[in-house]
Amino acid sequence: MVAYSILLILAVILIVASSCLRVIKQYEQGLIFRFGRVLPGVRSPGLAAIVPVADKLQKVNMQIVTMPVPAQEGITRDNVTVRVDAVVYFKVIDPVAAVVKVEDYRFAVGQVAQTSLRSMIGKSDLDDLLSNRERLNQGLELMIDSPALEWGVHIDRVEIKDVALPESMKRSMSRQAEAERERRARVISADGEYQASQKLAEAARVMGDTPAALQLRLLETVVQVASEKNSTLVLPFPVELLRFLERNTIPERKTPDGEEPPPT
Repeated sequence: MVAYSILLILAVILIVASSCLRVIKQYEQGLIFRFGRVLPGVRSPGLAAIVPVADKLQKVNMQIVTMPVPAQEGITRDNVTVRVDAVVYFKVIDPVAAVVKVEDYRFAVGQVAQTSLRSMIGKSDLDDLLSNRERLNQGLELMIDSPALEWGVHIDRVEIKDVALPESMKRSMSRQAEAERERRARVISADGEYQASQKLAEAARVMGDTPAALQLRLLETVVQVASEKNSTLVLPFPVELLRFLERNTIPERKTPDGEEPPPT
């Protein structure tokens, strides 16, 4: 009988101890509500003692939460219909405010993120959504962080994941990109022709000052054409070469009476 009583007392002690002790994990912090009022301060990770019946322990996760924002459809400032989705990274910095000032801080952050994303779509151009996302991410982060600070929540980062465009807009952008590439190709080709014409003009001036250079160029062209075994080469005899030979020919000497001088 005595042993049974001792066992019963030990069981009661274990039940009371289990109801008085709570375990708070490393990534959590605890708030104690005593008769409905939150006690000052928070409970650190480890064992936390509470008063049975009078106290209630509520744990708050202090980890960074990754929340996807559902795709929001809107019209940009340049009248293009798009669907944009994003992701929000946030964490609790004030457990008391996150529990007391807002009913469900996760749901509240999600709703603010959706409305802010829709507002951002209406204030931005399509080109900004496609190419200037870093600035839009920063602006969206500020829009969500302003009300979230009052709830003890800090927005760590906001990123736009995807921008969905209508098929007609995709085709229009494809045609625009193709036309832009064709324009660049034509400009590059025209610039190359202009530079080549400048070099040809300089070469023509040099050859005009030195006729022998023109003859050397002609001979070089002939050599290049002659290297092809499958063609017949017709070589014109240049008039300039005849004139060159005429200028360099020694005139015949004659005596005063018109007779040729005897050979020496």
